[in-house]
Amino acid sequence: MAKIKVGIVGGTGYAGVELLRLLALHPGVTLQVITSRSESGLLVQDMFPNLRGYLNIEFSEPDVSALKQCDLVFFSTPNGIAMKMVPELIEAGVKVIDLAADFRIKDIKVWEKWYGMKHACPDYVEQAVYGLPEVNREAIKGARLIANPGCYPTAVQLGFLPLLENKLIKTDFLVADCKSGVSGAGRGANVATLLCEASESFKSYGVPGHRHLPEIKQCLESFSSDDKIDITFTPHLVPMIRGIHATLYGKITSDSVNVADLQTLFEKKYALEPFVDVLPAGSHPETRTVKGSNLCRIAIHQPQGSDTIVILSVIDNLVKGAAGQAVQNMNIAFGLDEKSGLNIVPLMP
Repeated sequence: MAKIKVGIVGGTGYAGVELLRLLALHPGVTLQVITSRSESGLLVQDMFPNLRGYLNIEFSEPDVSALKQCDLVFFSTPNGIAMKMVPELIEAGVKVIDLAADFRIKDIKVWEKWYGMKHACPDYVEQAVYGLPEVNREAIKGARLIANPGCYPTAVQLGFLPLLENKLIKTDFLVADCKSGVSGAGRGANVATLLCEASESFKSYGVPGHRHLPEIKQCLESFSSDDKIDITFTPHLVPMIRGIHATLYGKITSDSVNVADLQTLFEKKYALEPFVDVLPAGSHPETRTVKGSNLCRIAIHQPQGSDTIVILSVIDNLVKGAAGQAVQNMNIAFGLDEKSGLNIVPLMP
């Protein structure tokens, strides 16, 4: 099988360089184009020395004609960029995976409210496939346009999914208490993410409302049939580089269900999923056990035997929460081994 010709728009952010790391040794891929307006002409390895000896290619100016020569284009750009270029690429027969949020939310008015801009191609939102493989694998296989999920939404959805689709948890008051490493804020200069500002500190943010909330609600409601979801989502910034820990709370719908039943349910649900690891009963997953990998590790608890269920879900925000999931989607969309390029042992310590 011929290698997939790949382009990356926006190769200098944290998700972009993670894509480069994962694709550099991918056996089914040839990297054709890596764009950056600010770094055009610079060798990728000169900006990212970890790629020295793996990628001998320069950053270039975004050029639709060059991108049209690719089989697939990843957009690792700020919100609002991909939607301006996607129609021309799709019409040229190029598949697109957008790591930003341009195509995740189906209600255009909701998207415009949360992202503060007018959508440039609303007609393409409906045809976009939401790229959470554990839910939409079959649709991803035939997709031309894939909306890669957000990092927080990935950890939250994988934790709540088995409970909601089996109607084992009440939907009127769910809680997602989530913590993220500083890389989730991006690579741009920002006082709040300077070492002296973020180190040895711990804070919540976006409590009145975070952009990932409508994405989380939309997806959780799709799992729970006709039930409306009432969820409180509170993100936090913790002083580490990468990783997300989602602590999820809900009330079970039946007194006859116990944590042993739920342990079995989760194990069966994810038994064939290559990147979801349900830990043994009583476990407490750590973000360091997924660092650099495409894994989501999950544990289920029922404190004091009460009606409250606590799900612990950890991912690397730059891999399963961004670039790794995008590569997983690429593998599925092109009929490759889903694990290709992603068989990575997490980094310890």
